[in-house]
Amino acid sequence: MTVHVTSEIGRLRSVVVHTPGNELLGVTPTTREDYLYDDLPDAEQARTEHRRFTAILERFCQVYEVRDLLAQVLENREVRALLVRETTHVVPSEPLAREIEALPASDLVTTLIEGRVESPGPLARTLNELGYELPPLPNLFFTRDSAISVGQHVLVGSMRYGSRWPEELIMKALFLYHPLLRNEGILYDGSVERRLNYTVEGGDVHTLREDLVLIGFSERSSPGAIDHLAELLFARTKVTDIIVVVMPKENTAIHLDMIFTQVDHELCVCYAPHFIGAERLSVLHWHKGQTTLRECPDIFAALADCGLPMTPVLCGGERRVVQEREQWASGCNFVAMRPGLVLSYARNVGTIVQMERAGFRIVPGVNLLTDEVRIADDERAVITFEGAELVRGGGGPRCMTCPVHREDA
Repeated sequence: MTVHVTSEIGRLRSVVVHTPGNELLGVTPTTREDYLYDDLPDAEQARTEHRRFTAILERFCQVYEVRDLLAQVLENREVRALLVRETTHVVPSEPLAREIEALPASDLVTTLIEGRVESPGPLARTLNELGYELPPLPNLFFTRDSAISVGQHVLVGSMRYGSRWPEELIMKALFLYHPLLRNEGILYDGSVERRLNYTVEGGDVHTLREDLVLIGFSERSSPGAIDHLAELLFARTKVTDIIVVVMPKENTAIHLDMIFTQVDHELCVCYAPHFIGAERLSVLHWHKGQTTLRECPDIFAALADCGLPMTPVLCGGERRVVQEREQWASGCNFVAMRPGLVLSYARNVGTIVQMERAGFRIVPGVNLLTDEVRIADDERAVITFEGAELVRGGGGPRCMTCPVHREDA
């Protein structure tokens, strides 16, 4: 099945995910900031939560695991040599490159994802000090950030922080070489970008329609990269309009999908303080062929001007304290299986109540998996699942899914 994504809500046919594993053990009180964590995840519980999430996805679409896809492409000796070489450019070590390139494919996959601990010498053993020759990738389960499908093309993220650069290389290798991920080419290759303040991540790129893309100018995505991406989209795809949301530079809203996602035709979930009222963010409309961007009153006016009116469902409801708590816990971060059928963390009760008021049936994921409930094809529903450890990484269901193929909405 080839890459085809022209909306955020079209029926999902295939998706790439990564079930987190021992790479999460690299997140400690000492390293958590380097790995972009605010807290320490329980690796086994996070794995359990993600497996349930994946089981729900499998009820609706084909799910590809990064580990499986990577093991398959690494059977190609040329791909293996290229990926090892590029990885050890990011983490320089010629001896390490020679050693890991000789590993069996499955062991090399484990090494690239979970990292490789240094062999301790006498002093290190005495002091009980261990480091990584090759650091782990505890953010890899947020597959959306490092690879984004737009139409039949793929964008490889240019990650803001160096601890995530190897993720770009893995996702690039998959979309370049795996036959299940055939596409019309890497439109934007962030893995070769090492320019200061030249970054873009998938949480900030929303393909709303074949001709319309919504982009967040966040702490993780820079103006230079967005300018370049816009040029490529206008020149080589059917995109004619780009809406840019000027994001606050704060860790509560690292990506656009932490404050806004589309959940149905003309319906979105958003964090009200950033889009409604006096505190609302600046929104710019960029039409193909124009050299200046037009400022819009708000995101809803901008979307309406592009023929896509949206009604908001408020993350956390009306109370500011609940809005803030649930936005922090990925309350805006939904992923659609089809128009009106979405997945969400169960913990965001205030948001789920608002979804119910908007006409969505609330279905616990465990009840779906045990066949206690069924969802009609034309029914609006939110499928909920537990994610107390997954959310510690700073993302939700949209972050954890990299769509490969959606039907047109």
